[in-house]
Amino acid sequence: MLPRLGIAEWTALVTPAFSIALLGAVESLLSAVVSDGMIGSRHRANMELVAQGIANIASPLFGGIPATGAIARTATNVRNGGRTPVAGIVHALTLLLITLFFGKWAALIPMATLAAILVVVAYHMSEWRTFREEVRAPKSDVAVLLTTFFLTVAVDLTVAIEIGMVLSAFLFMHRMSEVTAVNAVTQELAREARDEADVPLSQLTPRSVPAGVEIFEISGAFFFGAVEAFKETLRAVGSKPKVLIIRMRDVSLLDSTGLRALRDVVRHGRAERTLVLIAEIHAQPMAALERSPTFEELGEGQIYMTLEDALDRARDHLATRTPTPIAPFPAAKP
Repeated sequence: MLPRLGIAEWTALVTPAFSIALLGAVESLLSAVVSDGMIGSRHRANMELVAQGIANIASPLFGGIPATGAIARTATNVRNGGRTPVAGIVHALTLLLITLFFGKWAALIPMATLAAILVVVAYHMSEWRTFREEVRAPKSDVAVLLTTFFLTVAVDLTVAIEIGMVLSAFLFMHRMSEVTAVNAVTQELAREARDEADVPLSQLTPRSVPAGVEIFEISGAFFFGAVEAFKETLRAVGSKPKVLIIRMRDVSLLDSTGLRALRDVVRHGRAERTLVLIAEIHAQPMAALERSPTFEELGEGQIYMTLEDALDRARDHLATRTPTPIAPFPAAKP
């Protein structure tokens, strides 16, 4: 039967349910990865979680508890020749038969025997050797591991999972911001053009950078953790360029903060009479850019798939740029 839950029960159960679902997903996927390594196969992670979710939705209707993939029984199954889902089906049918028909004989097993079995299983599942190896990992990873471990023992598993997830998310964002780099590559491309001057004309690429053009290249995920590095690099430019090209060939992710930074650059360039061009942008950043107001301010005519096309646009802009007239000096009086 479906239970009747009020708002108070829902509030009290959401956090433990989320923790149990997260632990179950991690345990099942870890079990699948272990078995993959033993037999040289590859599992379908999405199907594994869908099947587990359906089972855990149906199980409580019959008085059951949440179930996950078990590393110990999976490894035992594989060592004894199990290779296909049939092995799991036979295992489930065996447990069903014991529950329905042979439970009275299973009840005769001494509790001391079951306790010994549980001690051995718990020892193998503790993975203390893996824990010892993880302590030699980078200090930030060790801090997350030890924090989660001690919170599990001293406070509660739910609290440990929540804090561990938050710490891992902050650690991931910090590492992503360190990987992302913003560099001025104008001089580098100019040197490449000079080096290519000795190659045959058919192999020469039109990458000579005209005066008044600055090229910046972003590498990595362009998200809120890397925006400050982008702004600092732009501020480091001493002279005001006539054309600013932002090369994004190595940008795999663009979020709303990165889009806002690009919009600020476009607006600042318009105020300073600097043409801002974007070159070599990939599918995900391009899709995010098209859905943002930055795309309307930038315009399609300022986004190019290759750096050569952006440089051609820069040359055309410099050629058609009308210089500001200078007022002549008044004629000297006789």
